Amino acid sequence: MSAIQRTFLFTAVGTALTLFAFGCSEQSDAPAPPKPAERAPAPPPEEAPAKAPDTVPAEDAMAEADVATGKADYELYCASCHGKTGAGDGPLGQVLNPKPAHHNDGAYMNPLTYEHLFKVIKFGGASVGKSPTMAPLGLSDQQIHNVIAFIRTLADPPYQP
Repeated sequence: MSAIQRTFLFTAVGTALTLFAFGCSEQSDAPAPPKPAERAPAPPPEEAPAKAPDTVPAEDAMAEADVATGKADYELYCASCHGKTGAGDGPLGQVLNPKPAHHNDGAYMNPLTYEHLFKVIKFGGASVGKSPTMAPLGLSDQQIHNVIAFIRTLADPPYQP
């Protein structure tokens, strides 16, 4: 391995570990909660949120997904570990244990539900009993829909909805 390759690898691994640590930190820019005497009364039940915060959108959200935008986000956020073609061969993926999932393996990926894929991307691997090294990426729901739409194009044999 040349000095340039070694430098790139160490830089990439250091960046990944920093991003992982940052994503796992409990620091928050949110303001401190008000003191008990300052709290507003709870809203009436009819004003309560309709969904729990970790509710996964239905697969019909995929109808509005953009594969091209999903590919761009995949290359930016996922390919460093999973590889550009989803073969699990990204430069950071080489040093991970366990190795990243092969998104191009249709036998493995095709049976996974939309909800499962959404939850992994939104909340991280640990949310579905997988590796915690797959940290939540902080993507919007629409970005996640787009990434899932792109991931589905990588499968061999092809994904059949």
